[in-house]
Parts: sequence; structure tokens; C-alpha cells
Amino acid sequence: MGKIDSIEKLHNPAFIKPIKINYTYKNTKKIWEAVISHDSVSILLWHVDKESFVIVKQLRATVLHSHKINGQTHELCAGIVDKEVPNAQIAKEEILEECGFDVPVENLQIVSSFYTSVGISGAKQTLYFAKITEDMKVNDGGGLEDEDIEVVYIALKDAKQFMFDESYHKTPGLIMAFYWFFDNHLS
Repeated sequence: MGKIDSIEKLHNPAFIKPIKINYTYKNTKKIWEAVISHDSVSILLWHVDKESFVIVKQLRATVLHSHKINGQTHELCAGIVDKEVPNAQIAKEEILEECGFDVPVENLQIVSSFYTSVGISGAKQTLYFAKITEDMKVNDGGGLEDEDIEVVYIALKDAKQFMFDESYHKTPGLIMAFYWFFDNHLS
């Protein structure tokens, strides 16, 4: 379990940029504090052989800090769009890095794009779907050297209960992706 050691102001942030937005709406001048951040991709992985969703679990310091819980969140495999390649290529790389599966780009299906953290950054996330099999597994995943990502399998029979069990800290994108799967692959 993690713990917050200290908090300090950022002076040269690497991934975000705090800004103040001055704007006019309905003839009224307004101000909003925001953060410029990267867009992202996320991937709902369906393991055909195990009839399970493949998701990740990792410590999120913001959750640890803001909610005084252990900070471990269950999420879709995901990553930021921080280079000039197609989003599907970034999704492929994230699947390999975080979950250990080598998925061809052409096997990635776009589900939808939506905006996340709309009150603070308004970053756009593109959700993909891919079916995977055990023969696509090439390593254990776990993320980069400074990450500690656990690969988690959620059996289809347990997925709906998992979605609403608040003891599992999860993102709305994960819940939405599960609903999409139920609507499009189980009907």
C-alpha cells in the first residue's frame, strides 16, 4: 500500500500544464482554472480462451491523496497520446507494455471517443476493443520499469457484480466499456 510523503507545487511539469482560461459565455466574462494534458487511448480486452476481460490494477497517487484509500484502481489498459503515430499504434504498444499481449493493429476496433476530466482538462480518450487469445501472450506485462501494473482477469460471469462493487476502485470508462460489450457481444 502506498502513502503520501509530501506535496509540492510543480514548477516545470513534464506531462501537464496548469493554466487559467479567460473566456466569455453568454456575454459574461468568466475565468476557469484548468490543466492541459495529453489525449489518451484505452482498450477493452476480451480474452476469448478464458472468457474474461483483461484489465489492469495500479496505484494512482491522486486517488491515494484525494480519497485516503489505498489508491489501487482497476482500469482498462490505457496510455497517453504523446507521439506522432496513429492512436491504434499507441493502443497496440500499451497492450504489449501493460498486459503482455501482441495484438495486430488491424485487430483493434474503435468503439468511441469521449472526453475525460471535463472539469479540469477535457482530454479526449479513444476507446478500442480487441479480442485476445493465450497464443498472443508474449510477456507478463506490468508496464515500464517505473510502473507497477498488475494484470487482472475478470470472468464474464463476475463482471456485472464487479462493476458495482465499490470495494474495487474503478474508472467510469471501464464500466462504460463493459456495458458496450454486453450490448454488442452478448445480445
